[in-house]
Amino acid sequence: MILLDLEKIERAVKDILEAIGEDPNREGLKDTPQRVAKMYSEIFAGVGEDPKKELELCFEDEKYEELVLLKDITFYSMCEHHLIPFFGKAYVAYIPKGGKVTGLSRLAKLIEGLAKRLQLQERLTKRATDAIMEVLEPYGVIVVIEAEHMCMTMRGMKQTGTKTITSAVRGVFKEDIGARNEVMALINRD
Repeated sequence: MILLDLEKIERAVKDILEAIGEDPNREGLKDTPQRVAKMYSEIFAGVGEDPKKELELCFEDEKYEELVLLKDITFYSMCEHHLIPFFGKAYVAYIPKGGKVTGLSRLAKLIEGLAKRLQLQERLTKRATDAIMEVLEPYGVIVVIEAEHMCMTMRGMKQTGTKTITSAVRGVFKEDIGARNEVMALINRD
């Protein structure tokens, strides 16, 4: 785990406040640099971590080789282009090989660990998919991520509610359009 330099973050936030014409010593802003530094220690907790370790706890005694789908995994991340949040839902599906399954919360922790760093949605999607393929060695994996990017909402285009959807497909889901369509139908089902 990489320890953030909280004092350096505090100094930088103070500099930003001064640069935008604010007085960092006024009542409402006095503790803002410390609050931001503490917040950054939470939202960047994935920096330097290997999120694949979350998948290492596997259960092989069930011999389950059917679809596993975890829907609506909430995540928050920070766009590396503008340092503004993006957030949304992830959907993870895989078909275990040889019954090798992981705890359901481990899939959510994988997404969370990857999201807690400066990120691009496309990279988040790809890395989650590749990690599952590498560690669990399933027949196939699909990861779909749907997110709203505050850089689109707050600045630039100012498009409130616009969602970006990315997906990555590996193994049997890439080869078998019927299997892929089944997963997508289950993801889109309320």
